[in-house]
Order: sequence, then structure tokens, then C-alpha cells
Amino acid sequence: MKKTRLVDIAAAAGVGIATVERVLNERGGVRRQTIEKVVLAAKQLGYKGVIPNLYRGTIRIEVILVRPETPFFSRLNRAFERIAASLDSSISLHRTFVEESDPEKFAAYIANSAIRRHGLIVVAVDHPKITESLRHARATGVEVVQIVSYTGARDDVFVGIDNYAAGRTAGFYMSRMLPQAAGSVVAVCHSWAYRIHKERVRGFSDYITTQRNPALQFSEVVFGHDDDLRSAEMLTQALRRRADVVGVYNAGGANLGVGSVLQRYREQEKKEVVWIAHELNDETRRFIASGLMTLVLDQAPETQARRALDTVLSRIGIIDVPVSQDPVPFLTFTSENIGQSTAPV
Repeated sequence: MKKTRLVDIAAAAGVGIATVERVLNERGGVRRQTIEKVVLAAKQLGYKGVIPNLYRGTIRIEVILVRPETPFFSRLNRAFERIAASLDSSISLHRTFVEESDPEKFAAYIANSAIRRHGLIVVAVDHPKITESLRHARATGVEVVQIVSYTGARDDVFVGIDNYAAGRTAGFYMSRMLPQAAGSVVAVCHSWAYRIHKERVRGFSDYITTQRNPALQFSEVVFGHDDDLRSAEMLTQALRRRADVVGVYNAGGANLGVGSVLQRYREQEKKEVVWIAHELNDETRRFIASGLMTLVLDQAPETQARRALDTVLSRIGIIDVPVSQDPVPFLTFTSENIGQSTAPV
């Protein structure tokens, strides 16, 4: 492979050789934006020389997440934290949590962040102002990757599972666990703010309505906003409306709230309900071990984090290895394999 020369870095960065020499030898007198161009060009060209510690974190990538208190996003955050610790010193990974309930403020943060970004990885609420803010970020040269969820007018790379397929998979297992049952099944999710929840519920509904047992009916979806208390209340009301519920599909979070209702339902009504949910964590492990939860679909946030970052680095030109654009495979766990899992919690 051809050795990278200073003249090559200068041409790629659009500066003179003397400027490159001043940057790489820490001679000072160079504007911050010019330093960024030189360091980025050196990394893109595979420069083998030492990039001074003075320029630690020159290439900046920001990760915007939501709800740090939830098991899933806590797990995703820890995955990015571990990855950040292993990066080259010239690359910094900033993790920021933004309130999801106010899309306009979310969009404003994307547009006005104090961090100068080369790349942006974001969990996107499906809202026009957020879509526009991401479009503006791309127009300024920021490489944008949407992770876990995405906006309706998606122009960015998306890293995540096939959520429609996940919903159909939940429907597949639900129908086979209730092959001759007569009754209703209920879905619980955050809201329609996230397109992925629409896709999961649609996939689940599509499968249930076309399966061989016409006596098994998809009755309704309730919105708990991934809040344990609200989800518990919404599900409790659904169970009061329908005495024939035989299955529950939680397409979002708040498994603790859903589990508390189903545990009480089991004890008071002496009825067993097939419960399928998402994300492997301490809560879902306990529910599966107790027999209350039947099956959990895990969307491998560690894989999503690694692939999202690799995608940004590839698009910036820092790495030249192929990065898969296929959906991230999701995993299925039951009481038969839960003890063998090595997924982080």
C-alpha cells in the first residue's frame, strides 16, 4: 500500500503542506476548523504517523438517546460507553439524552447542539420537525445514522431490526401457543410516536388475523408510553373491558408494569395468559423464569451500537471495511434457553 505523504494529506484537506506540517508537529497557529480538516484527512488516508495527543477527540460523533432510566436505553447507552473507551484517541463519542416528549425541543437540539459534529447517531421520534432538523444536519455535511427507530421521511441510514418481522414473529408464536383457544389478544406499546411500534403491532395484527384459528382475535392496542404505571393502568382497563383475553403482546417497554397486572390477574382470576414481550434484561429474565412471560424478543442493542458507529466511520472515510446494511437480527428467548444467554444486562 502506498505510504501517505504530507502532500497527500494537504490535497485531501484543501490546505498547504506547511499547514499540515504545523498541525502534525504541534507548532500551533492553526485554526481549530483547519486542524479538524487535517486530522480527518490523515485518518481517511490511513496515515501511519502519530497524531499528537493535543488533538484528542478532534473527530466528534454524537449519539442522541432517550429515556436513560429504561432497561433498553440503559443497555444501549452502556454499549456506546464501552465502544467509546476503545476508540482511537482522535475520535470522541459524545452521548446525550434528550427528552422525547417535546419533539420541537428535540429538533432544536439536533439543529443547535453546541458540539461540532462529524457524525450523528440518533433515536428519532417520528415528527416532521425532527425530520427537517436531520435533513438540515445532513446538508451541513454531518453523517447521520438513525438507530432503533426512524422518521417517516427517512433519508438516512437506519440501523435496527426489521420491526414488522418482529411483530409477525410474535404473532407466529402467539398463535401456536394458543392453537385452539377462543378469545382476544391485546397489544401494549409506547404510542404511535415511534414508527417501529406501528410496524410491530401491524406485523402482529397481520399474522393473527390470517392464522388458522378464527376464534383467536386481535382486539385492541393500548398506549402506555413505556411508563410502568400508565401501562399497568391501560392494560388493567383492557382486561376489564374484555373477559376473554388469552394473550398479551407488549411491543414496547414497561414490562414491569405489564407484569404486575398479569401476575395479579393470574392470582385473582386463576387464568393464564400467553405474554410475549421485547428486550432481554433482569426484569424479563425473572418473568420468564417464573413462567409469567412466555417469550421475549431481543433486538441486540450492542450489535446496533457497534454497527451504527461503524457506519458513521465508514461514511466519513475513517474505515474502509464493508458495513452490513441488512436489518440487525433479533433473538428469541424462552425458559428453555434463557439460562444459556450471554446477552449483557
